[in-house]
Amino acid sequence: RAARLIYLNKTCFNGLYRVNSKGQFNVPFGSYSDPTILDAENLRASSKALKGAVIQSGNFEQVLEIAEKGDFVYFDPPYAPLSETADFTAYSKEGFDDAAQEMLLLVCLQLNQRGVKWMVSNSNTPIIRELYRGFTIEAVGASRAINSKASKRGTVVELLVRNYA
Repeated sequence: RAARLIYLNKTCFNGLYRVNSKGQFNVPFGSYSDPTILDAENLRASSKALKGAVIQSGNFEQVLEIAEKGDFVYFDPPYAPLSETADFTAYSKEGFDDAAQEMLLLVCLQLNQRGVKWMVSNSNTPIIRELYRGFTIEAVGASRAINSKASKRGTVVELLVRNYA
């Protein structure tokens, strides 16, 4: 499975991973002439950096079953739309609307009470700034290679929100 995921990442459109309403991968092929599929040095360095880490994939609420005081949790949810016409949040068959953003905040509040450090990345929007007021919010530049309009690719401002200094 790991090899298949790496292959898809290196050969599909801009490394995007997305599924349709049936939960099936649905990203078109990228236009690469000679993609580097196996970067052994990078894989070994990543393995070394992640020694001792637990990486979970699933519903963000599942972290409440395992996170303990002293742990660090990073959330990278589908970002809140920047405008009414930029509302693509369907990277999973369930989507990720404002109610899901609010549920993620509730999970963060519970983790905070347990003494778990957490960080959330998201778009620089009023709803995200309002939801996480009272926590550390930092605007950072992030490179974007995926946009239906090539002219809109490049650096965008996104937010890193955390419950620690």
